Amino acid sequence: MNPIRILLADDHAIVREGLRALLERQPGMSVVAEACDGLQAVEMAAEQVPDVTVLDVAMPGLTGIEAARRILMANQRIGVIMLSMHMDESYVLRSLKAGARGYLLKDGPREDIPAAVRAAAAGRPFVAGRIAKLLQEDHVRELASRGLEDSYDLLTARERELLQILIEGKSNKEAGVLLNVSTTTIETHRGNILRKLDLHSTADLILYAVRKRLIPSAL
Repeated sequence: MNPIRILLADDHAIVREGLRALLERQPGMSVVAEACDGLQAVEMAAEQVPDVTVLDVAMPGLTGIEAARRILMANQRIGVIMLSMHMDESYVLRSLKAGARGYLLKDGPREDIPAAVRAAAAGRPFVAGRIAKLLQEDHVRELASRGLEDSYDLLTARERELLQILIEGKSNKEAGVLLNVSTTTIETHRGNILRKLDLHSTADLILYAVRKRLIPSAL
């Protein structure tokens, strides 16, 4: 099996060195490039086409969030992980909306980083436990303030099953094979899920999954 090819982007060389040392000790991982700012990260992603890119949120020239957006506009198959010192909900939301598969804290557990890389390479989301808790609490407060019940209860058993499969990064075709139905049926169910949950994109789906604790690896 080919190793997971990783691009690291952080404006602090010592952070990149630490990340490289940590990741290259992991079996099946290889750091293929480093970038010192957001613009260079976009350029290196286009040149190297890594499986996973780890981006610092706050970089000079171009923020990690904008770099993530540009990288994914060019290639949706790259798994993007945001690494930040900020436990700030606005950063998390903007990162996930930009298409990032993960959000980690620099002072978090070291083992979160290789775990997040593996998840992103497989198309699955991974969010630091403290960040997940923050989003869950916010979700509960929002439902209470608006007098709403959790729309998850509106989903059928099959829709909940499909939701879990989609969260795991499976395509509509792969989901169809797993559930033994046509791709058209999957697309219909997916549309119903988004409508019932008032979601509009895969990024919204990932954020919802974090808030609902549907991603065990992140907690």
